[in-house]
Amino acid sequence: MSSELDRERAYVGTLYTRLDELKADARVRLEGVRRESVGGNHQSRSERDAYARLYEDTIAQLGAVDERLAFGRLELEQPDTLGQSGDPESPAVSGEGGRYRYIGRIGLRDRAHHPILLDWRVPGAAAFYQATAATPQGVRARRHLTLDGRSVTRLEDEVFDPDLLDRDDVQLQGEGALMAALTAQRTGRMTDIVATIQAEQDRIIRAPLDGVLVVQGGPGTGKTAVALHRAAYLLYSHRERLRGSGVLVVGPSRSFLRYIEQVLPSLGESGVVLSSLGGLYPGVESQIDDAPETAAIKGRAEMADLIRRAVRSRQIRPTEATTIDINGERLVVQPDLVGDAMRRAQERGKPHNEGRVTFNKAALSALTRLLVAQMREHGTTVDESDEAVLREDIRQSYDVRVLLNTAWIPLSAEKLVEDLYARPNWLASLTPRWTPEQRALLLRARGSEFTISDVPLLDEAAELLGEFQAGVDPDKLARKQQRKRDIENAERAIENMGVEGMVSAEQIAGGFAERAASMTTAERAAGDRTWAFGHVVVDEAQELSPMQWRLLSRRCPLRSFTVVGDIAQASSPASASSWDRALQSLLGRRRRGSEAPTSAPWTLEELTVNYRTPTQIVEYAERIAVASGLRITPSRSVRSSEWPVREVPVDAGAAGSDASRGGAPRDALVATAVEAVVADRAVDAEGTLAVIAPQGLVAPLVEALSPVFPGQVAPGTASLTKPISVLSPATSKGLEFDAVVLVDPDGVRESSERGNASLYVAMTRPTQRLSVVG
Repeated sequence: MSSELDRERAYVGTLYTRLDELKADARVRLEGVRRESVGGNHQSRSERDAYARLYEDTIAQLGAVDERLAFGRLELEQPDTLGQSGDPESPAVSGEGGRYRYIGRIGLRDRAHHPILLDWRVPGAAAFYQATAATPQGVRARRHLTLDGRSVTRLEDEVFDPDLLDRDDVQLQGEGALMAALTAQRTGRMTDIVATIQAEQDRIIRAPLDGVLVVQGGPGTGKTAVALHRAAYLLYSHRERLRGSGVLVVGPSRSFLRYIEQVLPSLGESGVVLSSLGGLYPGVESQIDDAPETAAIKGRAEMADLIRRAVRSRQIRPTEATTIDINGERLVVQPDLVGDAMRRAQERGKPHNEGRVTFNKAALSALTRLLVAQMREHGTTVDESDEAVLREDIRQSYDVRVLLNTAWIPLSAEKLVEDLYARPNWLASLTPRWTPEQRALLLRARGSEFTISDVPLLDEAAELLGEFQAGVDPDKLARKQQRKRDIENAERAIENMGVEGMVSAEQIAGGFAERAASMTTAERAAGDRTWAFGHVVVDEAQELSPMQWRLLSRRCPLRSFTVVGDIAQASSPASASSWDRALQSLLGRRRRGSEAPTSAPWTLEELTVNYRTPTQIVEYAERIAVASGLRITPSRSVRSSEWPVREVPVDAGAAGSDASRGGAPRDALVATAVEAVVADRAVDAEGTLAVIAPQGLVAPLVEALSPVFPGQVAPGTASLTKPISVLSPATSKGLEFDAVVLVDPDGVRESSERGNASLYVAMTRPTQRLSVVG
């Protein structure tokens, strides 16, 4: 064992030596590029910035993969044909005839360009995840390497060739790598599973890019990890297609994004936009949502028609003649003149603000003809040169501006949605079939903060309105023209350097030296509402409303999606009861200008093995879920823990009851919950613990726990930085903890129409222990 461990340590040491050489080389090259003086020539700056970005990205990638650089080795039946065994002196071979293939986070080559480490995403590495004794795929044995820092501390072999069983250098230890990862203490951040991906997960990760892939699975089956590793795989395998467009990963909350944010960088990928549902509209980052009844209405597909009617209603044909003054000449404008100009603009099918330009041009031309005709009737001679002057007089006339703006005023999405909520009479005129109670759910004062459910309505409005410009900004126009020139220069620079496909002209134009900070593709995409991503990953997708799906369909016109979730966990008021219904707004909506509905295939993959939750907790949660009428996807847990589910009763006769609801009194619930947390921390004071309770109990629980555990408790989105988190079921969605203390399950059930699903979510967050208080 010692000699074999030393051998692997030596080999992994060569990998880190090579990694350090590549980082040092990239730093030297970057410093050299930064020292170059290119003067004021745009093309020269383009070339310099292109090289600088390449070296910066390389340094960031190499630094992110330092931890657990290599994690596996394949022993092959035949000598390696990937070039790894091309040179007997190459470190990849080590005198073994090319029998070994090492697997890691990225690919590395030695100075002679022989592969010494294979990227886990290449086809040659697939056998590390897929080989079995029944289908060895040319592999005799698979070895897992456990690293502490840069040193190998443990070896574990899975043997597929019986002839190897008696060999001294084989270390048989079962599925130790997987079990060690599953039972390790949680840190408040998700870690990658690249070293322990299982065969059913690997098949999904490597699925084709095109179309919609739905990954359905119960709690703990690794859906999120699979989705993130699939994003990394697609970015690597379809680099040319996705480099310029990027990948969008959408999660249910900001706390969820903090939980997963380290996974993709650790896999060597940084060109991904992470967004919560409340952050999908640039300029808005909402963490609050409406009451369930209001969120349900805002999420309905018919809201798209309401927004469309609202936009159209701001194009108002006059009902009577209007008299305007043009430098002393009084002109009577009939409604038909404005109506004809409006109809011409509407026939173009452009968004509202863009159509307004056509409307203004048509109206100004008609007004000019009317004024010229009236002046000639009065005996004034008007030639063609005079018409141009008169047209400018009309354009600058205050009366004309009032007339045209009254008929077709420019609008921002924020103004339209805010007015819709704040003007009850206008809302009533747009919703004649709604009940007064339904309209009342939308009403609110101007200046109120936008909610998560408002985000898709804002995006829908922006799509129909087009770009809003309150006035002509000369500086903005100059910047736009300069950017056009920058892109043209960048395109020529790419041709001169021969780096086509490695960097886009837009990337270079966005990173010129005169800018204080260069922007990555992901940064530019995050701030551009009209950006078209090459692929979108949606986690906890069962929660999305039809309006949220419509928004995402605009973010990826190619309909290339990885949709991850569990219908049984759907708890939001606007979520669907099946994937067919959920995807209807994504795959069945019409494209603008198309008579036929769009269509794209979708494929269902199911994960049935629970890697997170111990058997006793899975059985407990599934039993309650089924008894509550939930249609769940049963899962099989790969392990048990030593702790049974602990039910902690509450003295219902204690003082301080909450008169607004039945069940245990609030003070008694909080006091008993504190005792349960103290008991659990006595079992393990180092791991992460979540106290999950109805939203109304979060603040009292934080207040009660903080003196007992000073500096260790935090609520909501701030909780992941502390060992003890206090969360609502909605905020806990997608997260995992060593232990969970679930407080007031009856209150969770009663908190919403889908409270049973929320309870199921809460019960399946722990990896070790579950205590139920109530």
